[in-house]
Amino acid sequence: MATSTCNDNKNIVIITEENLPSLEVISHLVQDNSSGAIATFSGLTRDTFEGKKVVQLDYEAYVPMATKVLQDLIKEAREQWSLKHIAIYHRIGTVPVGQVSVIIVVSSAHRREGLCATEYLIDHLKDRCPIWKKEVYEDGSVWKGTCEGCRLNKHTHKQ
Repeated sequence: MATSTCNDNKNIVIITEENLPSLEVISHLVQDNSSGAIATFSGLTRDTFEGKKVVQLDYEAYVPMATKVLQDLIKEAREQWSLKHIAIYHRIGTVPVGQVSVIIVVSSAHRREGLCATEYLIDHLKDRCPIWKKEVYEDGSVWKGTCEGCRLNKHTHKQ
């Protein structure tokens, strides 16, 4: 778990094998009376992908580097928008269908800033963070890298 402050603004980054806390719990962590908005994103394991039945997703991460990348992304978002508190939680290990693998919550004075920052954070997390997922289907699995260099090394595997 990594928590830091930036001018009384909280930056919370947590990568864990445990089930993620509820959105309400995380939203409470970023709630601030100077903020008029809390923007959220939750990523869940869906039951199908490109016509294949998904059984589960398995996530692996290089946690020290992933934590640093997420902290860098928070810094970049703060440079673009006026934000109060930011929390990013990412689950690793097995995430069954219907469960949450990533939550991003941002508080800001105005909704547009929070919404833009939330979109920026999830898009760049997927592009740059060293977190890999294996999509497990009924008939096999596929590893997918979520960072640019990882995509070059993805491979397919039959169970």
